[in-house]
Amino acid sequence: MFCIMDNELIKKCEAEAQKWLASSVYDAETKAEIRAMLDNEDKTALVDAFYQTLEFGTGGLRGIMGAGTNRMNKYIVGAATQGFANYINKAFPEGGKSVVVGHDCRNNGRMFAETVANIFSANGIRVFLFESLRPTPEISFAIRHLGAVAGVNVTASHNPREYNGYKAYRDDGAQVLAPHDKGIIDEVNKVRIEDVKFEGNKELIDIIGGEMDWDYLQAVKEAMVDQDVILRQKDLNIVYSPMHGTGRVIIPEALRSWGFQNIHVVPEQMVIDGNFPTVVSPNPENAEAMTLGMKLGTRLNADLVIASDPDADRLAIVCRNAKGEWEILNGNQTCMMFCWYIIANKKKLGQLKGNEFLVKTIVTTEVIAEIAKKNGVEYMDCYTGFKWIANEIRINEGKKKYIGGGEESFGFLPFDKVRDKDSPASICLICEIAAWARDNGMTLYDLLMNIYKEYGFSKEVTINVVRPGKTGADEIKQMMTNFRQNPPTDLGGSKICLWKDYQTLEARKADGSVEKISMPATSNVLQWFCEDGTKVSVRPSGTEPKIKFYCEIKDPTFKCADCYERCTNAALEKIEAIKKSLGL
Repeated sequence: MFCIMDNELIKKCEAEAQKWLASSVYDAETKAEIRAMLDNEDKTALVDAFYQTLEFGTGGLRGIMGAGTNRMNKYIVGAATQGFANYINKAFPEGGKSVVVGHDCRNNGRMFAETVANIFSANGIRVFLFESLRPTPEISFAIRHLGAVAGVNVTASHNPREYNGYKAYRDDGAQVLAPHDKGIIDEVNKVRIEDVKFEGNKELIDIIGGEMDWDYLQAVKEAMVDQDVILRQKDLNIVYSPMHGTGRVIIPEALRSWGFQNIHVVPEQMVIDGNFPTVVSPNPENAEAMTLGMKLGTRLNADLVIASDPDADRLAIVCRNAKGEWEILNGNQTCMMFCWYIIANKKKLGQLKGNEFLVKTIVTTEVIAEIAKKNGVEYMDCYTGFKWIANEIRINEGKKKYIGGGEESFGFLPFDKVRDKDSPASICLICEIAAWARDNGMTLYDLLMNIYKEYGFSKEVTINVVRPGKTGADEIKQMMTNFRQNPPTDLGGSKICLWKDYQTLEARKADGSVEKISMPATSNVLQWFCEDGTKVSVRPSGTEPKIKFYCEIKDPTFKCADCYERCTNAALEKIEAIKKSLGL
């Protein structure tokens, strides 16, 4: 049974659904889906489909595909694009402007991309439309390379198969930030569906493909630190999977262009398929998604197994541990290893000039900060989402040299020709790191243990509390309110000594003193730091119906690789205690 407020909400959603039925714009298939929701006694699907209009989250739209204002369909995509086009035409009133449009392997991806291209062209904006699916970082590269004023990539990244999305980019190849995202939304909110210009101008649509692939692959080679070590270890045994997505052609070719010659692919996952039939979810953060790659790696006695997600911005890495068994590295470990290698080997090769900087997100391991500090390299913290890393690159362009940046969610960018996560470049670089390790009598796992020994051990775990639909969104909002009104004083038995609230940009210490946090904007994030080095961050996801808790546990007793299992188990016990402290 629904409460009174729910009944009002149902009536509101029914009225919105009837508007769709009454309009001549929507097609018969869409109307049939809406009628089915209206006829169903259970109104949950109707409410979820119509209780709100999809808005830009971390850089664009993302949602379940289907009919409704809160769903990904050609009409919501169309209204967003018409608003985006209106915003571009106001911001750049002169002629000659262009945008880049791409898509990944997801169902309806090509249809959505062509819809976007048609609408831009109908509004007098030249479109460079990729001939078929391409990696997200290549879209970002193409925007910069072609001098476009904006771009759109149709992708839901690593989300489950029922999702699709729409990433909006600005002229530097980065996802849009305020005030542009709010400006676009303002324009979108003014758009009536009858205003959307779905009929494109074919004369303003240019199809791009192979030439851009070549230029992008040449740029990716700029992430290389030491080609000599690759040439010495060119037979490194690599297994790669694109998880049915866009990395299938680009990444093996990129590895070959760097000099690696022993590359194997997971054949079942080389098939382009938006249903992702070989995985439960195409997310490199899920160990299950790496199963086929590890099986092939075992059969071929591979040195490492690597995968990219469907739009090839994130990567996953599996290497052999001290027992010779497969060990899946988490996003913090890969980010930490990238930062260590870039600093250590650029320094060794005399490539550091003193003006370099790294960027990490506030929820990413603090070991990276220690690496940077001990080596005299500046590092910067930013919000979750690669658009914020891109923002730091933009701010410091021409003044400082960006050498790398990443986040815990398996994303890294090792060069500055792209302004989004880049798995082709990162995969090539991690293979170079594995080659360097082998050249020095180590595995990637051995290198990881050495980094822990020198800079300190930490174990990171992300706890995802999923709450779908309207009721879930309300519950997540209430959880954040409760944490602010009744902040914890300890976590798993460890006393909190610092509370940070990025919504108010205030940091409160145990003595009661309050300092302002220097960030470019506010964000709905809370952080708690304990006396023993524990860090817990909590934030609602910007792209999925979940609230995320990022836990980092320190252990100063780590001395060598033999300590890894003990320290890891102790940290996991501590995280279980933290969950109880937070009522999870």
